[in-house]
Amino acid sequence: MRIDVLSLFPNMFAPMRESIIGKAIERKLVDFNVVDFRDFTENKHHNVDDVIYGGGQGMLLTPQPIYSAMEHVEAVAGNRGRVILLDPAGRTFDQKMAEELSQEEHLTFISGHYEGYDERIRDLVTDEISLGDFVLTGGELGSMVIIDATVRLLDEALGDDMSAVDDSFSTGLLEYPQYTRPADFKGKKVPDVLMSGHHANIAEWRKKEALRRTYLRRPDLLENYELDATERKLLAEVKREEKDNN
Repeated sequence: MRIDVLSLFPNMFAPMRESIIGKAIERKLVDFNVVDFRDFTENKHHNVDDVIYGGGQGMLLTPQPIYSAMEHVEAVAGNRGRVILLDPAGRTFDQKMAEELSQEEHLTFISGHYEGYDERIRDLVTDEISLGDFVLTGGELGSMVIIDATVRLLDEALGDDMSAVDDSFSTGLLEYPQYTRPADFKGKKVPDVLMSGHHANIAEWRKKEALRRTYLRRPDLLENYELDATERKLLAEVKREEKDNN
C-alpha cells in the first residue's frame, strides 16, 4: 500500500515511524510519504492561506498549493489513489471503514490547518471523513489515527494474523477480558476456565464476556448485531446475572 499525506507540518508524522506502523514501513508493506504543500506555493512569500471572501474570522487555506501538491503525488505515484479529506462534515470513521480502506492500494490524505479550506479543493476528494463531533487544530492527528487503524489490518502487519480479527469492533462486539501471568496478582485471580486448557469452554467464556462487556458498556452495538442461537442463550444468561448482581 502507498500512503501520501499533504500537510503543512510533516514533522508531526514522526510517530508513524514507530511501533507496528513503523515496522510495516520498514518491511515495505507500506510506502509512506509526507508532502509539505507549502513547498508548492507560487507566491513569493510562500503563503498558503488568505482572508475569507465575504468576511469571517481566521484564515482559509488557498487551493493552489494543495492542487499543485496533488499533481506532484500523481506524477510520482501514477495516480492520486483514494483521496481523503479530514472534515467535521464527513462520514464518521469506524472499524468497518478501516477495513474498507485497508483493501486500497493507494491512499492520499489532505490534512489542513487554520480555519479550513477553500471549497474548491473538494473537487480533488473522494472521501470526507470525521473522527467525531469535536474539533482539532488540524487534520494531522486525524490522519494518523486513520492510518494507524488501517495499516494494522494489512496482511503481516501484526505478528499474529488473528489479532486484528479478534479486535473490538471487528467482530461487532467489544473484546473480551484478557489476562497474563501472574495467575494471582494482589488477590485478583485469573478466571479458572482460562487455565483449564479446555478450548471449547474458553471460547464460550470469551464469547459470553464479550457479550457482557458490550451489553454493559456499548449496548447500542447489539442493536445491529445478529445473534446466533448460542449467543442469544449467553446474552440471556448475562442479563440474568447482571440483574441478580444489582
